[in-house]
Amino acid sequence: MSLDDHAEGLASDLGVDKEEVKADLQNLVEYSVPIEEAKQSLRRKYGDGGGGGSGPSRADIADVTTDSGSVTVTAKVLTVGKRSIRYQGNEQVIFEGELADETGTISYTAWEDFGLSSGDTITAGNAGVREWEGRPELNLGESTNIAFEDDIEVPYDVGGEADLESLEPGDRGISLEVEVVEVEQKTIDGRDGETEIKSGVLADETARLPFTDWEARPEIAAGARLRVEDVYVREFRGVPSVNFSEFTTVAPLDRDLEVSDTATRMTVREAVESGGAYDVEVLGSIVAVRDGSGLIERCPECGRVTQNGQCRSHGDVDGEDDLRVKAIVDDGTGTVTAVLDAERTAEVYGGDVDDAKAQARDAMDKEVVADSIRDEIVGREFRIRGNLSVDDYGANLEVTEFDECDDAPADRAKALLAEVAE
Repeated sequence: MSLDDHAEGLASDLGVDKEEVKADLQNLVEYSVPIEEAKQSLRRKYGDGGGGGSGPSRADIADVTTDSGSVTVTAKVLTVGKRSIRYQGNEQVIFEGELADETGTISYTAWEDFGLSSGDTITAGNAGVREWEGRPELNLGESTNIAFEDDIEVPYDVGGEADLESLEPGDRGISLEVEVVEVEQKTIDGRDGETEIKSGVLADETARLPFTDWEARPEIAAGARLRVEDVYVREFRGVPSVNFSEFTTVAPLDRDLEVSDTATRMTVREAVESGGAYDVEVLGSIVAVRDGSGLIERCPECGRVTQNGQCRSHGDVDGEDDLRVKAIVDDGTGTVTAVLDAERTAEVYGGDVDDAKAQARDAMDKEVVADSIRDEIVGREFRIRGNLSVDDYGANLEVTEFDECDDAPADRAKALLAEVAE
């Protein structure tokens, strides 16, 4: 049955205008609400219980699932974020964050301004439930009734104050106190044409994370210590990334930050099991250099590595020469592929792209460059710092520092035993 047929039948049952019902129905369906749930929601909106059925059931947050349809919950508002999105071709301001009761937490998106503030206790009646990033999320729309209640106690922090180490993709309405340690301004092709943004790295006492400021604020400058309120977190290359929206507030920080220059030391297993980590350090031996290392060619359009002059996205191209190493690192707990860019590859190779081209030309074989790199690093132990991402193809560590270990493993073992003995 088509959407038009559903709308016509529903309008006939309710005795209201078909076009109005169709528009409402289409909005719900486009937001991934199942058609039968959408029809029930419109029956409630237009005053029909749908054949005598009762309204949405009251539920504890822990019991809400993606199959719940619509529910009524009483909860405390932990966070409230505000941002603008493009919805059905129009700008739409939404409010989003997290709710909690004594049984658990759940994220929400409000499509209207219900006047929510962190710390409020509310009953959200007829709140739709959708799946978002594999978890249930409450959808508060025009058919939702919000009532403010007496305060309830919940075992969760209210207000969105956080440090970088605790952030996870999906966090919204978050407040941070950070230092901008790296920043660059660039022009991107945004939803409204060319857009100036700033991106870089933030740091606090606990961690470092990448960020994007979609408004390119002048206050976002290298070395600036800031308090930022109402940011949201997305996943970028397997790690949390802090995003500043047009509603984010930025102010100078009135205290010093003890920002660490050191990366978080982890075993390979710990790093991989984390699902992705920014600015980590592992210690391990290079056991192999993978194919696709040494002297390579990249597509001039997208930068992808080409194979036999072919780019997966742009077809036949005149590739540009580059250097890269993909080294397998083993620390005894697991393995990870360390990816060295041209600068760091040149350091371990002992020459630049022109040197590599000359060597390959003399040998009439590009593989000699990778072989030379293998001779330099395989079987040796390195401290490797970088950003880890994990996907269906495995774990990759984008290297920022690559240093051979000076101390012998036996000496480190003795030092560790002495430390434990104390």
